[in-house]
Amino acid sequence: MTAKPLRNIGIFAHVDAGKTTTTEHMLYESGTIRALGSVDLGTAQTDSLEVERERGISVRSAATSLIWNGIHINLVDTPGHVDFLSEVERSMRVMDGAILIISAAEGVQSQTETVWHALRTMGIPTLIYVNKMDRLGVSVIQLIQEIKRLLSVHIAPLQIPAGEGEQFAGIMPVWNADMNDENGFGLTRSLVLETIADLDDELLNRIIDGEEIPNHELQEKLKVLSREARLSPVCFGSSQRGIGIQELLDAAVEYLPAPAGGDAEDLSGIVFKIERDKLMGRTAFVRLYRGSLKNRDAVTNLTRDIQEKVTQIRKINGQKYTDLGQLYAGDIAAVYGLSQSQIGDILGSSTGIPPSPSLAVPLLTVQVQAKDESRYQELLQALQELTEEDPLLDLQWLTKERELHVKVMGAIQLEILSSLLLTRFGLEADFGQPSVIYKETPAQEGEGFIAYTMPKPCWAILRFAIEPLPRGSGLIYSSVVRSEHLLSSYQNEVQRRVPEALQQGLLGWEVTDLKVTLIEGEHHVWHTHPLDFVVATPMGIMNGLASTGTTLLEPILHFRITVPEEFGGKILSELILMRAEFEAPSIMHGRCMIEGIIPAATSLEYPVRLRSMTGGRGVMASSFTGYQECPPDVHAERKRHGVNPLDQSKYILSVRSALST
Repeated sequence: MTAKPLRNIGIFAHVDAGKTTTTEHMLYESGTIRALGSVDLGTAQTDSLEVERERGISVRSAATSLIWNGIHINLVDTPGHVDFLSEVERSMRVMDGAILIISAAEGVQSQTETVWHALRTMGIPTLIYVNKMDRLGVSVIQLIQEIKRLLSVHIAPLQIPAGEGEQFAGIMPVWNADMNDENGFGLTRSLVLETIADLDDELLNRIIDGEEIPNHELQEKLKVLSREARLSPVCFGSSQRGIGIQELLDAAVEYLPAPAGGDAEDLSGIVFKIERDKLMGRTAFVRLYRGSLKNRDAVTNLTRDIQEKVTQIRKINGQKYTDLGQLYAGDIAAVYGLSQSQIGDILGSSTGIPPSPSLAVPLLTVQVQAKDESRYQELLQALQELTEEDPLLDLQWLTKERELHVKVMGAIQLEILSSLLLTRFGLEADFGQPSVIYKETPAQEGEGFIAYTMPKPCWAILRFAIEPLPRGSGLIYSSVVRSEHLLSSYQNEVQRRVPEALQQGLLGWEVTDLKVTLIEGEHHVWHTHPLDFVVATPMGIMNGLASTGTTLLEPILHFRITVPEEFGGKILSELILMRAEFEAPSIMHGRCMIEGIIPAATSLEYPVRLRSMTGGRGVMASSFTGYQECPPDVHAERKRHGVNPLDQSKYILSVRSALST
């Protein structure tokens, strides 16, 4: 058992659905803060970055905590903009339950769907909270239909709104509401009963037999189904006005599960967030699944095979903190002293730690330059620090060219990056034109061979079998070479170097969706040095790619466009020009909805153009769906960094630092 009753809850939503405002009111209602902050005024507890306070949007997940009905709740407020999906992904991994906020005015939006599907894939119990019930144009009936159509039919309303839109006056419990559906929303106790019976055969048989099911039993069954992630309770409210917040907190502790794992078990935890504190320095946010952690404990980082010493453990609440001294199973806290641990690193053992969801895929690469060239080294250090906090930035430092490249999700992230460099590091930076990240894959099966035996002393002979795999497979590596022909230590070196060798294919892009098998290998008793395989592996791999040839792959987005009906024909014509594939459009209530897939390269600027063309009435929602082959007429080549291993003589001299410039 954990040391105290606990809930770990992530708050997720599309941008502007009211996550931060809801979190603020939860902290206020629980007595954690004495005065309400405001997102618009930049005084919200969980918006700690200057750029968040200026812009009124969350760009980093923020961990805070409160106590409600004697239960400690760790709340993680996550960003809503698609450009910061990596923050959402990392937070989701360490949550036991989720509150998914939907704006009653906007309905189910693209990020809502993306997050919902990830929560379902991971089996995380989810409570749906419909916020902004007092906004103009809200239709409860349409909203419930949309939730059932786009998210799940297994939803159970816990309340009935008293009115909607400007007439919204509050909420009533659903339990005694069968005879009182005066609003005609259809949100009744009978609906809850039917939803539960659809998932519980025993209850269904009792209903068929005419048995009356008491409320307390219905609530108990709802609790079990919700905690098993088979059904989602639904709450209503207006966070801005503080309506529905207490009921949301009640539902969160009632219908979302407590963490598993005990304090006496072996340590098992994960680092899910890295920040820097002005006074304390590097801060690692840790979720413990099992065991406990104390100040001065030596901790084994399983991922990096190192030991680090805990110097302090704190619970962070906005700008305030509490020293804990000890962290128990199931809990989350800021841990100091883990100077080498990175995001995603496992502490202790991996027992009980869930896999990471894969939501965020950066589709753009961009070069960053310091406006003042003399501050190039400072810019490098700043970007290295930011990459520690968001590994998907994947900083590439090309030392010879003195170039810095980062990967980003979109234009908003670039703006935030620029702002962070200025406010936090005092650096003005220029960003080049973002370009789409293509990939390559082998066009057919083939072999790569290298006999690296000159200039002596060296000896490394390798032969690889290379074959293409289906889209999304990534790299699969194996070896069939016996250790008497090639020592295991040398084979391990080859295995380490293969992913590096595939970072630049024939066209300069990362090579993916392939199987590489080491089918022949040879070392020499006297002449071989382990570094020979560092040199030989890229040459063998590139030799193989030259024999297979490569096919260019481009990132593809799933999109949904909704526009007034009169724009439908024009939009369809433009989509065809952009190489989109789509189903027949559907017309409903004077609006045309088109759904399909489209290349990222042709549609980067389209959402802005669409809004302009339709006077703000057209909306395009999109999410990454995968890579697929480019048509033959699409060619994208990237400048290769460093010497091409296909030019073996020059490459060997380069690696041996014997190449004159």
